[in-house]
Amino acid sequence: MTARPTIDDAQRRTRLGVRQLLAPAHRADTPERVAQAVVALHASDPASVFLSAAARLAEPDPVAAVERALYQDGTLVRMHGMRHTLFVVPAGLAATVQASTTRKVAAKERRGLTEFAARGGFDTDWLAGVEREVLTALAAAGEASGARLGQLVPGLREGIEVAVGKPYQATQTVGVRLLRVLGMEGTIVRRRPLGGWTSGQHQWAPHPPYPEAPVAGAQAALAAHWLATYGPATVEDLRWWTGWGLREVRAALAACDAVAVALTEGEGFVLPGDTGEVDGPAPWVALLPGLDPAPMGTRYRDWFLPDAHVAELFDRSGNIGPTVWVDGRIVGGWAQRADGEIRWELLEQVGREAESAIGTEAARLQDWVGATRITPRFRTPLERRLSA
Repeated sequence: MTARPTIDDAQRRTRLGVRQLLAPAHRADTPERVAQAVVALHASDPASVFLSAAARLAEPDPVAAVERALYQDGTLVRMHGMRHTLFVVPAGLAATVQASTTRKVAAKERRGLTEFAARGGFDTDWLAGVEREVLTALAAAGEASGARLGQLVPGLREGIEVAVGKPYQATQTVGVRLLRVLGMEGTIVRRRPLGGWTSGQHQWAPHPPYPEAPVAGAQAALAAHWLATYGPATVEDLRWWTGWGLREVRAALAACDAVAVALTEGEGFVLPGDTGEVDGPAPWVALLPGLDPAPMGTRYRDWFLPDAHVAELFDRSGNIGPTVWVDGRIVGGWAQRADGEIRWELLEQVGREAESAIGTEAARLQDWVGATRITPRFRTPLERRLSA
């Protein structure tokens, strides 16, 4: 019996630096190439999209380039995807994400919307009428915020009580739920924000329907794309990242002919022909934002994140904050003070040369951020302390 190829932790860290474009020699020239390399940029915190792109671009001023791709060229798309999370994905991959992951969640959200409307006394015919009015208004306006749509379509302003009798009872408008569902179904899409690039309040625009595609084929395609960047990785890594069931994950890995390899701990998978050693880059450092794809691309992180650092770098819900990396390992964190200064702190010794390189990278970040102030949506103990 032939032994499985072995890929150790050092080689996994090498692949991370090369394939996620973090080593300077491998940085990209466009945000489209960045998104293609990492599969999807987390967009729950709008600033993360720009900060993650900047860390991987040779020219670290991503704002105009990312906004062009998102709002002018349409080569990047902001959409709900894996684990119900908001991502920015390459336009060419959006239909695959929709078919493999979002469509099923959107159907569940649609059922929830119908039940929500019924609790307020509104039937499906009424809801369908409001939906038609929204699409008509957007077709005429081109783009509009949720507040503007509420003015144009009064039905969106109808309020319905939720969690009745609970301490957190509240009134939620039909618009909040309906626009979310239409976005998940791909009928409308988030466009330019109302404020600057750190703003989470976006306008909506019509979006052409995604082509129908078989779920299994889309899942195989997405798994292959993910493995190309994050492999070797475990079944549980892919299951966590996608939110799929175990059977779906195993079927997708089989469909893309994934090859089993031995890891330092357990079994991982790579694409066919990807068991050989990848040449290491020159020493590198990176300052990555909260929710960056590098730490959020896999569930198990022992090979790049020491257990001793977790309490400082994650919030109570498991969201990672801004991190400092040296040669594929997380060694500290960073934050921006109220006066704009980028501050960083090491959680372990890295040597004088690496410290100097971190300082240079922090200055690079501060140069392009300029007067913009960044407060992560999910705040962590180290980030709070450094920003104080």
